[in-house]
Amino acid sequence: MKFFGLHWIDVSIILAYIITVLVIGKIFSHGVKGEKDFFLGGRSLGRWLQFFLNFGNMTDPGQATTTASSVYRQGAGGAWLALITLFLTPYYWFMNVWFRRVRLTTMADLFTDRFGSRFLSTLYAVTMLMIAVVGVIAGGNVMALKTLQPLMVKDPLIYTVAERAMVKDYHEFIELRTQRQSGTLATATEDRYSTLRDYYQRGALQPYVSYLNPVIFYLVSTGLVAVFIMLGGLKASAVVDAVQAILVVLISVILIPFGLWRIGGAAALHEKVPDVMFNLFGGDIASEYTWYSICALLLVQLIGIAGSQANMTIAGSAKDEKAARLGAVTGGFGKRFVTIAWAYCGLIAFALFGPGIADPDQAWGLLTRELLPVGLIGIMITGILGGKIALLGAQSVVLSGLLVKNLYEPVLPGRSDRHYMVVSRLAVPALLGAGVLVGLYLNSVIAILKFMIVLLLVWGVPITVLFLWRRVTQTAVVVQVAATLLLIAVIPWIVPNIESLARSETLTQTTRERTIKVASVATAADVAAGRAAQVGDSFMKTRRIEPVSLFFEEGVVRVDPRDPASPKTGKGLFRTEVYLLKILGVDVAGFNSAQLLTTRYLVDALIPISLIFGVSLLTRRTEPDRVARFYARLKTPVAATPELDIESVEASYASPTRFDDLKLFPKSDWEFTKWNRTDAGGFAVCCALVVVVLLVFKATMAIGG
Repeated sequence: MKFFGLHWIDVSIILAYIITVLVIGKIFSHGVKGEKDFFLGGRSLGRWLQFFLNFGNMTDPGQATTTASSVYRQGAGGAWLALITLFLTPYYWFMNVWFRRVRLTTMADLFTDRFGSRFLSTLYAVTMLMIAVVGVIAGGNVMALKTLQPLMVKDPLIYTVAERAMVKDYHEFIELRTQRQSGTLATATEDRYSTLRDYYQRGALQPYVSYLNPVIFYLVSTGLVAVFIMLGGLKASAVVDAVQAILVVLISVILIPFGLWRIGGAAALHEKVPDVMFNLFGGDIASEYTWYSICALLLVQLIGIAGSQANMTIAGSAKDEKAARLGAVTGGFGKRFVTIAWAYCGLIAFALFGPGIADPDQAWGLLTRELLPVGLIGIMITGILGGKIALLGAQSVVLSGLLVKNLYEPVLPGRSDRHYMVVSRLAVPALLGAGVLVGLYLNSVIAILKFMIVLLLVWGVPITVLFLWRRVTQTAVVVQVAATLLLIAVIPWIVPNIESLARSETLTQTTRERTIKVASVATAADVAAGRAAQVGDSFMKTRRIEPVSLFFEEGVVRVDPRDPASPKTGKGLFRTEVYLLKILGVDVAGFNSAQLLTTRYLVDALIPISLIFGVSLLTRRTEPDRVARFYARLKTPVAATPELDIESVEASYASPTRFDDLKLFPKSDWEFTKWNRTDAGGFAVCCALVVVVLLVFKATMAIGG
């Protein structure tokens, strides 16, 4: 018996998980007595719960979708979109101590405390709420939908006429695209190929029809998250993360043995997948991920990673500094290893389905449908759905804290704790609902992830700098935030929605198409086509590198795909950074995909850095006494008990210079401190583990080669 394409056993597993989550929320609802319990788990989470909370926040299974999709498109190098934070893990050893020692509830409180600025606090809360609704809540919804849609498909026997035509057009497009890339497409069919490509880029062609409706899925799954979090708060989320960690590991590796068995083993994987796709750094000429684009991505992540409100919430909930540190780095390294498994699944998808998946974001779901038996499909869906619950659960608590503590309470102060708790709980479904609306507008999970990475720069730059540099000023933060928002958020959203701009001939330009010769090993298809004498022979294959949009993230399509003369229009976010280079006279039409990505990340990183340092040096310093108290508290270790901690902080306030002997650059505005044995030892171990992960990744790609 099947329900919407799923066997009753799989449905039973999913329902059992949902009931378990709700029971956990109910159990922990009795321990939520006030805002501190709801938002920070009473600052009582030890090392294990910190590990699970960090692992769950970093490793939602939706990233399996994005990683497998990116690797399917571009080879192993595509994994860097998720794996780039590997190089930041040693940085977590120090960063999480900052957020625990400031002893604040929300990141917005940081600006009130450091600058005495209610305006900056409000600005952070408003902008971060919008960023998180788009990048985290909406992105989580879209990722889960894309993964689950291929698992709930209609039987072709009950397709409507329109559905049957859509599937037929999809297969025709795949055949024509293969011919075009190899240079064998007949001129007479170019117009037909162009028409079908437009439908394909719009997501209007699929090889199947799914029962899963976006609106219904978003509302039901989001409603589950809302009820669970309204009951139990952050500690309940941490406990679900503990269960979810086991599920994430399981669903990350379960596809690999089934996939290798289906294609004939690891050696067969190397036969079916081009060698360049096993290259960790670049490889294919069309890949976005080369050594220089990866370095640019690393720079953006390094200065942007501190900007998320989740840092303050998760580190602030730790019982002590050691729990905050160990939770962050162990959770981080746990994610790196499962990311390697996700990347391997992307290669298996290429070997199994070839390069013709209509929507690569659905590669994970297609693998699940094709490979897993009844029962394991239910576990996979549970892992994906549970990942959404874990991620959105923790994030909704984070955002609720921002909304209530930094926007609602300042407007309506002096109300009872019970009043604020009611508002905090009601804020959860409101924020999740906003994410549903945005998710219906967005389509590409890769585009969402790229957008989220650069959005963190808006606040990541000033937060990183204010922890390290005493000279940073409120004016500089305001100027930098406003300019960065305009550059990477406002303009990219506005341009595609103004018809005259989206259809402008200037803005709908593409890179120049190129035809290249690449060394290849002959397959059976090549022998059949007369390109080689026998399978395994080396020969030079002709390949056409199709143009890509210069200025729009999701490409350029015709307004009316049925009319070859129809004007073109941009699709997805506008790349302001590339357009700035064009204005300066750079021949961006000659760029490849990696150069376009590098341009975007370098411009997005260098402009806010230049602004915050330049404007700070030109404007008046913040009140010295306030600044001195901030850094004195930041250098004060968290004590064993809340009572002792209060005494220690008061001692630092009474003598703000008591830790000045720890400064690496005495009598300067820089707040770098000397390392002790714990600092140096932890950093060294983290660096060694980075090398281990890289070696494991490289070795995994070489298996069977």
